[in-house]
Parts: sequence; structure tokens; C-alpha cells
Amino acid sequence: MFRALNIAATGMAAQETNLEGISNNIANSNTVGYKRQRVDFQDLLYQQVQLAGSPTSATTVNPTGLQLGNGVRVVGTSRLYTQGTIATTSNQLDVAIEGNGFFTVQQPDGTPAYTRAGNLQTDGQGRLVTSEGMPLEPPITIPQNAVSVSISATGAVSATVSGQTTPVAVGQLTIANFVNPTGLRAMGHNLLAVTAASGEAQVGLPGEDGRGTLLQGATEQSNVSIVDEMIGLISAQRAYEINSKVVTTADQMMQAANQMR
Repeated sequence: MFRALNIAATGMAAQETNLEGISNNIANSNTVGYKRQRVDFQDLLYQQVQLAGSPTSATTVNPTGLQLGNGVRVVGTSRLYTQGTIATTSNQLDVAIEGNGFFTVQQPDGTPAYTRAGNLQTDGQGRLVTSEGMPLEPPITIPQNAVSVSISATGAVSATVSGQTTPVAVGQLTIANFVNPTGLRAMGHNLLAVTAASGEAQVGLPGEDGRGTLLQGATEQSNVSIVDEMIGLISAQRAYEINSKVVTTADQMMQAANQMR
């Protein structure tokens, strides 16, 4: 019965973490480029009371053995990189990635970070930057007298300046791919960082080597489904309630055993 209390406690703790993951997904349901998280569970080590295949007599063996579990633990959180809904905007600097890949941005300390959020703007120098002012890498500067900007599906950026009709090339957007994007470390601010699990960034042109293409005047919305999250919320709540019921039942059984004495 003491074992049952400990097992139920691990289940309750795991569902608390699950609930935190679900609540974070729901909170970011309108965050541009956000990818939903899934909490992954793993059963704990087992006590081997009797091994399967151990002899039970001179001619027979135990067909199943006897293993006593010790509960569950959260082993990780993985991001699901399914495509989010593409929303059309009126901003010609907004860019959505259709397919795999990330934009590369330069952080204030000079190190690169990666994002799916393509709601871009220009800073005081005319550089294309994120909503927090971090410039794209490689940098792209829009002329101050530009009247329109064009971004092709393959990332070529051109601008039409005042008094001219022929667009002028001003830069090239690139896309970074990873062997294991789930291994990227989330830093907040719509940014992800490289880890040993993700592998190094493989930067190239949009549309090449499995990289996605670009769509101007649009942003990729969060891939969170509120309906799925609500179902997960109910499931987590019921699992927590049943684990708490195990605690109550184990306590009642111990109370009955003590009264028998």
C-alpha cells in the first residue's frame, strides 16, 4: 500500500507537468510561428520479484515473471513541427515559411537564433528585423525611398524606389534546416537555439534540399488546435483525479488494516 501511494504520487506529479504543457500551448494559440509542445512520459524502473523464464520446477519455467512497477516520470517535451495555418496580412514585409526551415536572426550578443515568426519590420537603419528588433542574418536593408518591396518564393528581395519603375535587388533571404528540429532549445521571444541534439544549422536557399518556400504578405499562425488541447486538458484532469483516488483508496486500506490489529 505504501508502494501504491508513491506510484500515485508520481502519476499526479506527471499530470501536473502535462497540464503546464497544455496551458502553455493554449496561451500561445495566437503566437505567430509557435509550435505546440507535447509532454512525453516514461515508466520508472521495475522491481524484479521473479524473472520471466526462471525455473518453477525441474521441467517448467515461469512464463511471465513478476515485476512491480514504480510509477511514471516526465522524460521530455517535444515540439510538433506541423505546418500552421497561413494567414494573409496587409504587410508586404510579412513572410510565411511554407514547409521546413527557420529564419536566422542575430541576437544582441552576436550569436544566431532561429524562428518561424515572419512578422518582419524595418528598424531605423532600414534593416529587416523581428518584432523585437533583431536583424535577419544575412542582413537585408530596404532603401529609405522604397515605395514597394517584393519577396519571391525563393527568398529574393527587391525594392522599387521612388522615381523608378525597375525593382532593385536588395538581398536574399535564407532558410536554416536541422537534422532534428525537435532538439532545438526554446528561449522565449519566438526564438530557438542550437543544441547538440538538434545538430548544426544547414543554411541554404528556400525551396532547395527540403527547405520550405516563402509566401509574402502572410504569416504562419500557431499550429495549436484548441479542440485538441481541451481534450488533452480533460484527459489530464481525469488522470489526476484517478491517481488521487488511488491515494484515498490506499489510505482507507491501511486504515482498515490498522483497525484489524
